[in-house]
Amino acid sequence: MDSEAEQPSSDHPAIERMKRLSKPWQWLFLLVISALFAGALELAALPAALLIGPMLAAIVAGTNGATVRVPRLLFGAAQAVVGCLVAASISADIFPVFYKEWPLFLGVVTATVAASSLLGWLISRWRILPGTTAVWGSSPGAATAMVLMAGAFGADQRLVAFMQYLRVILVSMTAALVAKMWVDTSGIEVPPVVWFPEIDPQPFAATIGMALVGGLAGRLCRLPSPFFLGSFIFGTVIHLGLGVPMQLPQWLLAASYAMVGWAIGLNFTRPILRHAARALPQIIASIVALIAFCGGLAFLISRLAGVDPLTAYLATSPGGMDSVAIIAAAARNVDISFVMALQSARFLIVLLVGPSIARLVARSIREG
Repeated sequence: MDSEAEQPSSDHPAIERMKRLSKPWQWLFLLVISALFAGALELAALPAALLIGPMLAAIVAGTNGATVRVPRLLFGAAQAVVGCLVAASISADIFPVFYKEWPLFLGVVTATVAASSLLGWLISRWRILPGTTAVWGSSPGAATAMVLMAGAFGADQRLVAFMQYLRVILVSMTAALVAKMWVDTSGIEVPPVVWFPEIDPQPFAATIGMALVGGLAGRLCRLPSPFFLGSFIFGTVIHLGLGVPMQLPQWLLAASYAMVGWAIGLNFTRPILRHAARALPQIIASIVALIAFCGGLAFLISRLAGVDPLTAYLATSPGGMDSVAIIAAAARNVDISFVMALQSARFLIVLLVGPSIARLVARSIREG
């Protein structure tokens, strides 16, 4: 990330408030504001609060002249932890369901990826956002993974994050509203978060080992976004292939999310923030169009395959997998295995084909 090249100009003293503070005070400000933002988002029950809160705080600091930056080693370690989290989230239970319904799943995922790619292509074609940024930002799922990989493929990581996390929030809120039409979830209590659970030595050590070995292997193999992809691939092979359990305590995830959020947010400048604000109507329109398209797919699945309407809608919902899982668990008639199998299938396919689609779209835009 080219953080040094985008420092605020000294011709604008109004935006140098943070610059006048020493680095320890800048970090303290960032930590306090991050905790406040993340806490507020958690209270509002918005998804990805532990990542979006620190990112918003870092945007505030970055656009006010902050000079601190997340060290590359810590950013790489945070990416490796997120890779392990993705690997741990893939359950072997989804494979029997996927095997049984694979033509339906493949058709739905292909249609969703095609629709999101078309929306990204249009935003890029109309020069609303630069290069392949809109393609990565429109990707229907795997938000954090897409943000981490986008920078390695030349997209503007800041604008990709802006699009992805806005989509996660809007999709999750829409899914919650739709669910209320079928089932009252007001009496369902979300389990309390255990920030400092008892550490199980073997699974925790195995997780740290997967992050270290996977990250180093990613660097040696020269993978794009090596720490994330390396730990994800290695972690998936060890976790699913060998059945090795993993443990990711909440404090470790929170620290990793904060590092990722800070690394992205601190590189925001006022011009890039203004650019994002100008593109906001088109970005929201593309997200609404994708939600509507997936709703149409859910209607077709429900009518043609006899799947419960709420099950179909939650299964096709373009992102917010953790929020969808909570809503599905709260509803009695929802087939959770079907929902999570389709969500996981799309997640994996997006991870696999995302870079290729972005390159294809970039080539078509250049040739056009």
